[in-house]
Amino acid sequence: MSFYRRIGKRALDLSLTVPALLVLAPVGAAVGALARMKLGAPVLFRQDRPGRDDEIFELIKFRTMSTERDSTGELLPDDRRLTSFGKALRGASLDELPTLWNVVRGDMSLVGPRPLLVQYLDRYTPEQRRRHEVRPGITGWAQINGRNALTWDEKFDFDLWYVENVSLRTDLAILLRTIAQVLGQSGISAEGHATMPEFMGSDDESTE
Repeated sequence: MSFYRRIGKRALDLSLTVPALLVLAPVGAAVGALARMKLGAPVLFRQDRPGRDDEIFELIKFRTMSTERDSTGELLPDDRRLTSFGKALRGASLDELPTLWNVVRGDMSLVGPRPLLVQYLDRYTPEQRRRHEVRPGITGWAQINGRNALTWDEKFDFDLWYVENVSLRTDLAILLRTIAQVLGQSGISAEGHATMPEFMGSDDESTE
């Protein structure tokens, strides 16, 4: 394992994330207040996700969906609960601001494969599961190469390429391209979905 993977990557995360949290604190407070007005409580979305070596952690984001339910008490589909306010947050990636705390805690890195749902763990092939050899990231190689417009196979291919090519140069390039992507607001959702369809397993041919 390279020096960067052992020590440098974590040092880069902290050197960028801690100042960002301080500088962006007023923005986060404003977004939180607006989320409280538009969506009510709770302001934060919390969900267990698998991290490096499959260790489970609690992902934190700003909530972007309502809690509307049907007549049976079941939550409505994501695309019906995603509000215009939530779409605006996602488009500007402002819903990710609390996730910086996950980076500070060491649950995540700034760059790495996106953390997916816990129930997907049993659906991966051994090769796909290698995406958990590194900390999950707020952004990553798959995110700057299509984001949620990718097929699952494409996404996993990009994730595995990153696992095998982690370096300072790669991470800095991904961070710079992420800024351009956020400004362009591209690939936010798959066609016909609020975010992405469910991953059903290695034979799944749908898009993310």
